Amino acid sequence: MTAYKIPVSVLVVIHTPDLQVLLLERANAPGFWQSVTGSLDAEDEPQRHTAVREVREETAIDATAPGHVLRDWGYTNRYEIYKRWISRYGPGVTHNTEHVFGLTIPAPLAPVLTEHLAYIWLPWRDAAEQCFSWSNAEAIRKLPEMLALPG
Repeated sequence: MTAYKIPVSVLVVIHTPDLQVLLLERANAPGFWQSVTGSLDAEDEPQRHTAVREVREETAIDATAPGHVLRDWGYTNRYEIYKRWISRYGPGVTHNTEHVFGLTIPAPLAPVLTEHLAYIWLPWRDAAEQCFSWSNAEAIRKLPEMLALPG
C-alpha cells in the first residue's frame, strides 16, 4: 500500500537578523530554489513540530537551539499542487495548505544538505526573486513586517 503525502505542509523561511535568507536547490528539480518545506507526517502532528523536524532533516539546523527563534507567522497559503508532484498525494487531492514559519538564526551557516543539491544565502529581496514558488517568494517579501510584529 502506498503512503500518500498529507496535503498540509509547512514553509520555514530561515534567516538572520539582518535579513539574509537561506535558499536550497531541489535535488529532484535542479534550478528550483526554495526555503525548507515539508508535509505533516500525521494528521495530528503539530505544525510547529513539523517545522522543527523538516529544518533538521533538510539542513541539520536545530530550530530549538539557544539563539534560534522559530515563529509561526500566523498565516497559510492554499495552492494547487504542481502536476509534477501530484502523484505523491491521494486520489482526488489537488490542493495543499501551507503554514508559514520563520526561523531566525544569529548568522549564516553552512547547512548539511540531505535532500538538496546546493544552498545559498541571499539578501531577502534577492532571495524572493530566486524562488520558484509564488508562496515562498511572498513569504520572504513579508519577512521585514513579520519581524516587526510583537512576540
